[in-house]
Amino acid sequence: MKKSLFIQTAVALALAAPLLASAESDISVGTAAAAARLNFQVVIPRVLFLAVGTGNATLADNTTIDTLTYDYSANAADVGSGTDSAAQGVSVRVLGNNGQIAIAAAGSGTGLTNGADIIPWSEILASSTDATNFNVPAVGANTAPVINSGKVTNRTATWNFAYSNTAVAAPGTYSGQVTYTATMP
Repeated sequence: MKKSLFIQTAVALALAAPLLASAESDISVGTAAAAARLNFQVVIPRVLFLAVGTGNATLADNTTIDTLTYDYSANAADVGSGTDSAAQGVSVRVLGNNGQIAIAAAGSGTGLTNGADIIPWSEILASSTDATNFNVPAVGANTAPVINSGKVTNRTATWNFAYSNTAVAAPGTYSGQVTYTATMP
């Protein structure tokens, strides 16, 4: 029984040994000072985050794709009037820690489609609440948010979108999608 307890204790100590930390030590006798050093290390990964719409508060994947709808069913007399629709805003955020970020906007096809009918992307107007530091890229173009400091960019804004409504389009529901892609060195 004593031999079994001894073996169990020895095994437990052998397993725990790697968990013990050893620090530098210095013993001094008399009036001399004693010094011991401790190293610190912080590991930061390369991070690139872009959120357009829902889910920009937390650095996490979010598969929700927001949809902005401009419905003229209730005010058909305004179709093609040249009066812009009311702007709709989406919250946006970009965060990166390895240098200048570029954000590209790629639209599905040449515009919003309804069968063979098209409303060109140029009919969707875009603006930013922080155009100086974090502007909206036009479809087919890029923008570069201003770096906060060093290699770090952390910008938020609201991007507002409106339908320009400059031409009468054939009836139907027109749909399209813009994919915003952030890249960083």
